[in-house]
Amino acid sequence: MWGLVPLFWPLVKPAGAVEILAHRMVWSLAFVGLALLALRRWDWIRELVRSPRKLGLITVAATVISVNWGVYIWAVNNGRVVESSLGYFINPLVTIALGVLVLKERLRPAQWAAVGVGFTAVVVLAVGAGRPPWVSLTLAFSFALYGLVKKQVNIGGLESLAAETAVQFLPALAYLLWLGSQGSLAFGAHGAGHAALLAATGLVTAVPLICFGAAAIRVPLSTLGLLQYLAPVFQFLLGVVYFHEAMPAERWAGFSLVWLALTILSWDALRTARRSRAAVESAKAEAEAAAVGAGPVEAGPVEAGPVEAGPVEAGPVEAGPVGATAGGAGVGAGVIPPDVLSTPSAQPGR
Repeated sequence: MWGLVPLFWPLVKPAGAVEILAHRMVWSLAFVGLALLALRRWDWIRELVRSPRKLGLITVAATVISVNWGVYIWAVNNGRVVESSLGYFINPLVTIALGVLVLKERLRPAQWAAVGVGFTAVVVLAVGAGRPPWVSLTLAFSFALYGLVKKQVNIGGLESLAAETAVQFLPALAYLLWLGSQGSLAFGAHGAGHAALLAATGLVTAVPLICFGAAAIRVPLSTLGLLQYLAPVFQFLLGVVYFHEAMPAERWAGFSLVWLALTILSWDALRTARRSRAAVESAKAEAEAAAVGAGPVEAGPVEAGPVEAGPVEAGPVEAGPVGATAGGAGVGAGVIPPDVLSTPSAQPGR
């Protein structure tokens, strides 16, 4: 669905990108509110209201995702679908870079290589086009920042979308009312079908995210991460094949470097996940073997005789090194690194 959404935004023309964005905010809240009402999931609101820090982070997340949504809608409706797809291709690389710069995470050599190749790709594209690919960079950085903020908030996807669109709702509604007062509101001015399509922006936003949340608990994260590359792949193909956007040699070169970087990143993530699973299985096997080796102890009769108390000589006690066995509680091999568990973005920005 995320990969095919570029086919939807042109349908709501002649509404401008900002009006489409405002409708997306208003109708998303309406749809998500109905979903939460059906699921009876309201307890999180009380906890959120009691936490000023989380409320502040939600406001930041709502602001950043508004930029992401608005730029994406504008780009699709202005013939920049290919450039938009590039933004979501490089998003995982930007997310990794933010992890290093902001969270002080350590990268493996393959991850450094992927980030370096991705940076080279952006330089190649900028030189070839005579300007930086600002649409791609804005989408990539805005969504990476959105993911960083969401990591700090740590609430469910549906609940988070409800909170963010609640922040967006009043400014969006005020903008639509202002357009109406100026006589330039597209909603209702082009027939019932066009108005229904504008209202459907809420469905286009929420349904893929709800499906993603359902898949996240059923599909291995490594598989989920790789499947998410299908969205920018579909967008890229739509831009080239359906919208007939130009693909000069320098753009092919830049995209090829980005795909090389993502191949390195995916290979490294899968290899690390495989090693972590193998370490966990090995630790479990050793623990089970140790448990089997320690058989039951048979207690025989104990005869109590007289105890003679003699002088006790205290000698020096030598402390030897204590070794941690693979089956011990302190083994770190069973912990999968967070960067392996992190997937490319869930991409609700689209």
